[in-house]
Amino acid sequence: MLIVDSLKVELGDRILFDNISYIINDKDKIALVGKNGAGKSTMLKILAGVNTHYKGTISCPDGTIIGYLPQIMKVADERTVREEASQAFNHIFKLQERIEEMNKQIETRTDYESDDYAKLIDDFAQAHERLAAIENVNFDGEVEKALLGLGFKRGDLDRPTNEFSGGWRMRIELAKLLLQNPDVLLLDEPTNHLDIESIGWLEDFIKTQAKAVVLISHDRAFIDAVTTRTIELTLGRIYDYKVNYTKYLELRQERRQQQIHAWEAQQKQIQEMEEFIERFRAQAAKAVLVQSRVRQLEKMERVEIDEEDKSHIRIRFQQGVRPGSYPLTVESVTKRYDDQLIFENANLMISRGEKVALAGRNGEGKSTFVKCVMGETPYEGNIMLGHNVQIGYFAQNQAQLLDEDLTVFETIDRVAEGDIRTQIRNILGAFMFNRDDSEKKVRVLSGGERTRLAMIKLLLEPVNFLILDEPTNHLDLRTKEILKQAILDYDGTVILVSHDRDFLDGLVTKVYEVGDKRVTEHIGGIKEFLAKKKAEAQLTL
Repeated sequence: MLIVDSLKVELGDRILFDNISYIINDKDKIALVGKNGAGKSTMLKILAGVNTHYKGTISCPDGTIIGYLPQIMKVADERTVREEASQAFNHIFKLQERIEEMNKQIETRTDYESDDYAKLIDDFAQAHERLAAIENVNFDGEVEKALLGLGFKRGDLDRPTNEFSGGWRMRIELAKLLLQNPDVLLLDEPTNHLDIESIGWLEDFIKTQAKAVVLISHDRAFIDAVTTRTIELTLGRIYDYKVNYTKYLELRQERRQQQIHAWEAQQKQIQEMEEFIERFRAQAAKAVLVQSRVRQLEKMERVEIDEEDKSHIRIRFQQGVRPGSYPLTVESVTKRYDDQLIFENANLMISRGEKVALAGRNGEGKSTFVKCVMGETPYEGNIMLGHNVQIGYFAQNQAQLLDEDLTVFETIDRVAEGDIRTQIRNILGAFMFNRDDSEKKVRVLSGGERTRLAMIKLLLEPVNFLILDEPTNHLDLRTKEILKQAILDYDGTVILVSHDRDFLDGLVTKVYEVGDKRVTEHIGGIKEFLAKKKAEAQLTL
């Protein structure tokens, strides 16, 4: 159990948390939600003990293990993947040392009747019980199971960690965290570097093995699958719902309507009181009543309405000229990096207006396939673009291509044409750029802000073929809904590389799986594809 009592955090003149209190119970599975800047990551850092700049108290029983996965972390370089993941069991050695120390105390102390000695005996017994339970665990087997579940191949386990990208090294840290079996698990965007299969494994782990969990995620399918409680941070307060995210959205809308009605009623009352004060201010006979109204206004606690949900904003990709019937044809394409075969003999044909997904485990070649289509890397075989094809390409490094000397507003203003120019502020707002943000130079933006700006820029460029590689990274749930609707409304052809199942659901009608050195076509949406993969996996057990 973790108790948050009267938590207050101030950032300059802004109150981030205003006397917040709540309890995290054993087995709670909590989604921490709120718009960007509401303080979600700050809250996790406080719970983890990383951030101590607050007023109030965070308390838990002695011996409570809290595990924390931040969005960005430092990882070691000197070990293999297996050795680094095995560091999760260091606490066992510490427990053994503690038991040995207590054993020496028991042998030498003679204050048998004291409360302190009784506590020592009790702690010794509890530590022995914990060690006995732990010693029955197959450590090597658990390490392998966690790493394989998170996408590593068996041959990867004895490779040095410095041979892996940041995303894969984050998985090692996640494996270490899960293997520690913490009493409270704090996860900040844990699915950002996971593919669809690994996300499924993590879901199963949280549902079947994890104890209390508090997580931040912009993957709606993930949080709906694993959480049963939703805590919203807004305007310095919290709202606690004992439901999953989808049900919370319904209840939140009801709450906001109630707030609007209460605000309107209060505004009417304020207006009546102000009119009374103005009308009778000069009349001595009414002085007492006037002063009474003035004091009431001063003491009145004003009704606040939660930040407006901008998901109703509808944005459309700009449509280019009409292309030929088959914008993309791939014939017998093979890709190698030196002696490493990525995929071979890939054949596919995408029709005008089709929306398809590229799926597969990370590192199997999805982004490489896209680079082949874009002509960014050499390959064997033929890739042919259709007549009049105009590609709009969103790469994972797209943010690096922005002009750093322009402001956010100037970046969009230079590509916007026609009536859309009058909506630039609304579009920026929908993608989490407020008025102050719009005047910032691109060079001072964070990686996430640059990614969002690059996506807006692509929205406004007239193209007829979109290729989007992980477009939802750094987008919150409402902004992803705006982007998804824009793609649904788009008449052109779309290839999507994404691990976000909720985003892909209802958006694509075909899935091309990149894996096992080939590209395989699957007719149907992402749910049908995942169901088929799950059935195949069960057959191989």
